Amino acid sequence: MLEYANRMKNLTASEIRELLKVADRPEVLSFAGGLPAAELFPIKEMAAAGASVLKNNGEKALQYSTTEGFLPLREWVAKRENKRIGTELTADNILITHGSQQALDLVGKLLINKDDVVLCESPTYLAALNVFKTFEGRMIEVQTDQDGMIVSDLERILATTANVKLIYVIPTFQNPSGKTWSFERKKQILAVADRYDIAVIEDAPYEELRYSGEFTLPMFSISENANVIRTGSFSKVLCPGLRIVWICAEAKVIEKLVLIKQNTDLQCNTLTQMQIAEFVRTNDLDAHIAHLIHTYRIRRDAAISAIENYFPKTIQYTQPEGGLFIWVELPEKINATDLLQKSLKRHVAFVSGESFYAEQPKYNTMRLNFSCMDEEKINAGFKILGELIMEELKNE
Repeated sequence: MLEYANRMKNLTASEIRELLKVADRPEVLSFAGGLPAAELFPIKEMAAAGASVLKNNGEKALQYSTTEGFLPLREWVAKRENKRIGTELTADNILITHGSQQALDLVGKLLINKDDVVLCESPTYLAALNVFKTFEGRMIEVQTDQDGMIVSDLERILATTANVKLIYVIPTFQNPSGKTWSFERKKQILAVADRYDIAVIEDAPYEELRYSGEFTLPMFSISENANVIRTGSFSKVLCPGLRIVWICAEAKVIEKLVLIKQNTDLQCNTLTQMQIAEFVRTNDLDAHIAHLIHTYRIRRDAAISAIENYFPKTIQYTQPEGGLFIWVELPEKINATDLLQKSLKRHVAFVSGESFYAEQPKYNTMRLNFSCMDEEKINAGFKILGELIMEELKNE
């Protein structure tokens, strides 16, 4: 019988992935996964880009390539980041990875030793928690308010905790809460991280999907040292199935991450990278994103309206300025996991919130995705959820 490594004790199946097996049935109204709207994928344009690559550069597209990633794509990402967020990046500051999971995995391998401490928001991205646990690090959650991590709570933890190695944050349209940090809070948290010489991962997959409010510079742009590592993604603005993400960091950090990636998978898919590079060369990505924003804004507004119409007034919920999620806090007497089992019987899926906490789960919380269902389905599904929540309150 195989004797597994000790780190396997920390690994559990992803609740969301298991739930999606059920939610994928056609009769289910699913607000569970962080799924972009499939009907908005630029299929014809991507097909044309792929055909062009194979016709004009097929031998290169089907051959091994560099670990860092396809150079023209890295150059394009660096140029776009410079324009959007005021940086001075080159291709040497960009590493292409297979999805955000691999990006976080590589950074974890780079920085985390056994028993090192990783600080995160409360709640935070479930899959990030699972990645960092793989390295036998200890996760500690920092309390948050509407503006982001609470500085005093971060200071309290740092003053009493040894071996803090990393702060992991999603400051813009956070998964799962949908919250966006204020610019002042970003600066305050960076100042604390700088003072303690702690690395910061700024995960930014949703940043371009803004429906209201004003853009503020990311932490990566305003940091005065090399301790901030940033991730960006094509998954939410183009096609998630292509699994192409990038890491932005100092060139010396990228060099170390490349060495780690060479021991993981050597490189990302050459054809896919070249296909994306051809797509952004021959199409207007900004216009495509604007189309996404128009549709998602309507769906966000429909979701908020449905919550206001059908949910009891005793709940609390976020009103996100962008991204894909609304976070709901139910009355404490309601267990969202139990509610999920009842809602699945009525063909409605969501994600209960307990798994998004590193330490102290709140069982009365739920994450609702609004991007992959149209307004009619949002209204119908939220109406069912509202009825179930009302029934729970009456039964107490």
